[in-house]
Amino acid sequence: MRVVGFNVDRVVSEATTDPEVLRLENFATDLPPPQDAIAATREAVGASEANSYVPFTGTAGLRQAVASRLKRQSNLSYDPDRQIVITAGGTQGLISALLAVIEPGDEVLLTDPTYAGMIHRVTFAGGVPMFVPMKVVDKRWRLDLDMLRAMVTSRTRAMVLSNPGMPSGHVLSEAEWLAIRELCVTRNLWLLYDAALEGVLYDGLPLRHPASLTGMPERTLIVGSISKEYRMIGWRIGWIAGPPKVMADVFYTHSYLVIAPPGISQKGAEVALRTENSGVQEAIAEWKARRDLMLEQLEGLPVVIPDGGWSMLLDAHALGYSATDAASILLTQAKVAATPMTNWGSSVAERYIRLVFSFETQERLKLLRERLRRTSLLP
Repeated sequence: MRVVGFNVDRVVSEATTDPEVLRLENFATDLPPPQDAIAATREAVGASEANSYVPFTGTAGLRQAVASRLKRQSNLSYDPDRQIVITAGGTQGLISALLAVIEPGDEVLLTDPTYAGMIHRVTFAGGVPMFVPMKVVDKRWRLDLDMLRAMVTSRTRAMVLSNPGMPSGHVLSEAEWLAIRELCVTRNLWLLYDAALEGVLYDGLPLRHPASLTGMPERTLIVGSISKEYRMIGWRIGWIAGPPKVMADVFYTHSYLVIAPPGISQKGAEVALRTENSGVQEAIAEWKARRDLMLEQLEGLPVVIPDGGWSMLLDAHALGYSATDAASILLTQAKVAATPMTNWGSSVAERYIRLVFSFETQERLKLLRERLRRTSLLP
């Protein structure tokens, strides 16, 4: 098996040694986690019940908190005991869900571009990644629905979709969701819904939950986490929720991979999900302000506007460079760290570099335009 890296680790190693570098490669945030969640986590450290392998599926309180969240979002009732498993982060949830629903050789649809970690997890589970191209319409991403329909074959078993998309920031429209629903229902496909960034939406866009669509509750596996909205990346807590017919298999794939989620993290995660003022809306407002500032700094360049999420993509090919060369120019000539999207999809992804706006302050982001003037990238 040939394992391909993310291209992030190399950029990070070069960027972290120089404090002047603008860290636009780091898919993280400087905004703090909820204070109540921090306090609850501190209390859990050293508690005997937190220093345990059990329960394998996560604490009852946390599973109930996830069920309450899903009820608010989708108006569906998920049984905390039979339909929810707490995981060691969302990415562990993705591989556990894939192992539960696909067999070696099954085709799995992903967008191009997509998170490289999704591609690798499909491969590790024995699946064959199939890339549905995204296209740019009026400076925003749209899913090519004709290609989506054409790519479903007798071997297609599942779709893996994040919304907003990472790294693109694409938010699926009502028409796109309905097309996805139609294919899943008529062709008997599983939808693995990566919900890690689902609430990070801009410009008043509503949260459309796929499980609320007709025919979708029984074929949707929801993979969520506290890492993004709640700024709790280091807690490594996520969840899988889905229909009972498959959740027994999810339990086994989860428990054989990690046994149990981190014990000392679960109380803090529960508190974050249950606390009314967890800072989510304030964080989203700040990330939107940073997005808008970045778009101002990148005016005149072929950047695609993200409708959600933490990052945006810049078309290096349109500037006459490969993504790798463009990222190298930014780092060496402008001290701006960015990630080439090589291996983050297929022919679409390889054109782009990713710029993350969630980590640096607005004051620091205001340096970007002047940095770009040092390079050959700015016309």
